[in-house]
Amino acid sequence: MNRIFRNTIFYLLVFLVIIGIVGLFNSGNQPDQELTYGEFISSLENGEITEIDIQPNRSVYNVVGQKSGYAEDEYFVTNIPLESSVLETIDEVAAETTEVTVLEAPETSGWVTFLTTIIPFVIIFILFFFLLNQAQGGGGGRVMNFGKSKAKLYTEEKKKVRFKDVAGADEEKQELVEVVDFLKDPRKFTDVGARIPKGILLVGPPGTGKTLLARAAAGEAGVPFFSISGSDFVEMFVGVGASRVRDLFENAKKNAPCIIFIDEIDAVGRQRGAGLGGGHDEREQTLNQLLVEMDGFGGNEGIIMIAATNRPDILDPALLRPGRFDRQITVDRPDLAGREAVLKVHARNKPLNDNINLKAIAQRTPGFSGADLENLLNEAALVAARRDKQAIDMTDIDEATDRVIAGPAKKSRVISQKERKIVAFHESGHTIIGVVLDEADMVHKVTIVPRGQAGGYAVMLPKEDRYFMTRPELLDKITGLLGGRVAEDIIFGEASTGASNDFQRATGIARRMVTEFGMSEKLGTLQFGQSQGQVFLGRDFNSEQNYSDRIAYEIDIEIQSIIKECYERAKTILTENRDKLELIAETLLEVETLDAAQIKHLVDHGTLPVRELVDEDQEDKNESTDETTKKPVEKSSEELLKSSKGSKGFRGNQPTEEDVEPPKETDPIEKTRDKE
Repeated sequence: MNRIFRNTIFYLLVFLVIIGIVGLFNSGNQPDQELTYGEFISSLENGEITEIDIQPNRSVYNVVGQKSGYAEDEYFVTNIPLESSVLETIDEVAAETTEVTVLEAPETSGWVTFLTTIIPFVIIFILFFFLLNQAQGGGGGRVMNFGKSKAKLYTEEKKKVRFKDVAGADEEKQELVEVVDFLKDPRKFTDVGARIPKGILLVGPPGTGKTLLARAAAGEAGVPFFSISGSDFVEMFVGVGASRVRDLFENAKKNAPCIIFIDEIDAVGRQRGAGLGGGHDEREQTLNQLLVEMDGFGGNEGIIMIAATNRPDILDPALLRPGRFDRQITVDRPDLAGREAVLKVHARNKPLNDNINLKAIAQRTPGFSGADLENLLNEAALVAARRDKQAIDMTDIDEATDRVIAGPAKKSRVISQKERKIVAFHESGHTIIGVVLDEADMVHKVTIVPRGQAGGYAVMLPKEDRYFMTRPELLDKITGLLGGRVAEDIIFGEASTGASNDFQRATGIARRMVTEFGMSEKLGTLQFGQSQGQVFLGRDFNSEQNYSDRIAYEIDIEIQSIIKECYERAKTILTENRDKLELIAETLLEVETLDAAQIKHLVDHGTLPVRELVDEDQEDKNESTDETTKKPVEKSSEELLKSSKGSKGFRGNQPTEEDVEPPKETDPIEKTRDKE
């Protein structure tokens, strides 16, 4: 109701201003001619004036009249002195043809005159005040309160997050348990002379649950929780940020013990002196006030600062020193067990089919953050609802995974048979390399269904958990990436543009082998070049070449040597296994998608395990089949291709836990960069 009232007042003020402006312009429509007193007397003497109206008004006579030759709506105006002799002069000089009318003075109150003069200015001032108030936002952002903190206060009634709601971050939760214990029983620590950290900085990639951890800590401690974003401190007005920092800590002291959480603190805590505004801009003034306030309250006042960022490398060193943010907790992406725990948390309010295996889903999603996994299950729920299902099953999870990784399927995209064949053999090349090489990534799923901007793709996962990689493992990985282009060369004798991303990744690995990991026999165990990047965002914005041009040439030669060696190796493997290469490609052209179990059975036996052969419409409706259809039938690839012609879809065996090899938890190459 309050919002409706404010909007009504706003539109009413706008309406009044428009009316006033229109009236001002209308009142400004003066007669065609304005005469001076001398011109008026001269015209009057010459008999040019036919009619005049004279009305006294304050210190002058207002005269309105017409001259001969004027149109009916055409007048002249003039002002003459308010003297008794003026009217006599007009009577003397006026011609007989001039009609003179003297009107009475208007009876107007002084208050009316005052109000008509002042009201337009009052309306304009109120409108300006209202617009400024709206621009500053409601609540603590009103015009007279723009220096107040925008922090949201969560009390015990509003906080519903607990540590049990945070999964996949056991060590991080343990670090925060000390904070909770201190807020519940500070004497336990003070009796032994301990000082609880004044501030805790949560660092890590986006979506790993940094904000959720802070809210869970406040929920477990049962204390007020102030939440604010780093960008809320800085405004267009000078001094507002520092004022909001002071107000935030004043409110925190009134509600102590409590927790102050600043999300994305890098917005206000960036290293000083590096901005375009020089050394005295508004952001630095806000940071200075924050540093002063963090020094100003004692360690036993019961105020704990928790901040989150994914850019710890750009924070000001004064902010990270002991006494301010004493402890840094890295909240990384969850491992295999962590992903399974996260999936269990997000699956609480979702109906799942009995065939759902959360561990298998966790194995298929290495590198996913908690937010990614939540989004995955939400997409699966949307897919199930789109298919009119009452519960989520593994087919919905598979579709959701493909949508998250590669985008929605482009089933309506028209692709020529030649391009489909190129895509099929390209993906088959990746698959064969993954099957033959022990250290290469295994293809978990391969499809030629276009998704996003890709004509097809293969989901390649490592065969076991890895935190470090050896040189042979990296070479096998590069060989697997080059398998698609090699297959195109063997089958078609010409190359396509579909392998550009494979080359980019393979070249990147080879370059890092030479310049970062010291895996070049010719250049030795040296690191070439230094990069300063956004640690958790994975992008380099500055690099330094600390080597000569001759070394740069040698680096390029080594990279070319590695790529060429892996290319020849992939060519040898695919040439020796050409029959399997063609078998998988031909099968893909018919069924379009193969999973790990189907690939393994196809390579080992030359046949595909068939449980169901159904139409696409039947698959979407998830109809049950009879017992004879469910019985596994062994068919050769040729028989399968013949029997599959005319069918719209094919569903093979779902992979079990034993069929799907566990993936890595974090790319060892990326992990090495994070550690550096």
